[in-house]
Amino acid sequence: MPIHQFATSLTYGDAISDEMLEIRKALQRLGHESEIFVKFYDPRLAHLVRDYREYRRQSSARNTVIFHFSIGSAVSKMFFRIPDRKVMIYHNITPYAFFLDNHRILTRECYKGRLELRLFTGKVGLALGDSEYNRRELEEAGYAPTGVLPIVLDFSKFDRPGDPLTAEIYGKGRTTILYVGRVIPAKKFEDVIKAFYWYKTRFNRDSRLILAGDTRGMERYTAGLFELVARLRLSDVHFTGHIEFDQLVALYRLADVYLSLSAHEGFGVPLLEAFYLGLPVAALASGAVEETMNGGGALVRAKDPLRTAALLDRIVSDTDFKARLVASGRRALEKYSPENIGRILAEHLRRVGAA
Repeated sequence: MPIHQFATSLTYGDAISDEMLEIRKALQRLGHESEIFVKFYDPRLAHLVRDYREYRRQSSARNTVIFHFSIGSAVSKMFFRIPDRKVMIYHNITPYAFFLDNHRILTRECYKGRLELRLFTGKVGLALGDSEYNRRELEEAGYAPTGVLPIVLDFSKFDRPGDPLTAEIYGKGRTTILYVGRVIPAKKFEDVIKAFYWYKTRFNRDSRLILAGDTRGMERYTAGLFELVARLRLSDVHFTGHIEFDQLVALYRLADVYLSLSAHEGFGVPLLEAFYLGLPVAALASGAVEETMNGGGALVRAKDPLRTAALLDRIVSDTDFKARLVASGRRALEKYSPENIGRILAEHLRRVGAA
């Protein structure tokens, strides 16, 4: 039985795009014909996608289409008009309030996206969140039935040494705190910087902070972060801007601790990437973070930069504690194995009569 996927775009290295490719592999292993239909795509992925407008010619009530919901597009309009069985996967939309002081367009688009989410209730056979946190949001919006399909990740792509030039530029020998994510207000980069300030000034002078994430479109917010670093008279805070995947792998391999103090996470893919690469993780228990970490790492329960700095010091200096955190992260990843996710996906498809 054909089971296809719809999305606005397929982007190289993007977690949701990677998930779409993994879902297609899982569906093909189950014996289904499965293709990905999008409006935009990275040229490196052109051989993996088809233009969404071509789908009308093969649309059928016997087919199933899985739609990865994003802020309104022509793809979503087509999805809700075709006669196929419909499954929607919701990856969360950042609340618009986080962008009010920094980005007028994103404020508007996130506000509209949350409104649009409510427009499609009753029009899909099954609505899935990639976390229980996101599933509850769907339920509150009026969707039924709902379920959870954790993000399907291909961790094997990290089985490489990473970019040697990046490793050479940063070098080794210094305690490295790493945070990975697009530089937006919801990620609370300022809180990471404040925690690092206390760690560097009270616990470990020979340390550095690497903030790896795209700053494009967030110039106002980024300028505020630069001002904070200057006001605190901090050295050794590095903003990478947009980086390629091999550079990201190199940074993970350089790091001693992964620290996340994000205020809003619908899932939290970098947490799992850090687990896979053997990093101890400390993260604020916001949104779906605790659920994503699945018992791995160390949870930060309150915003207190000095206490967070003390936790970083314990992770770095207490070898046994660090080893326990690393081991807990590896155990946490068992939930996200392709076999487990494939089983969950098959169960959901049976719910809508597609398997």
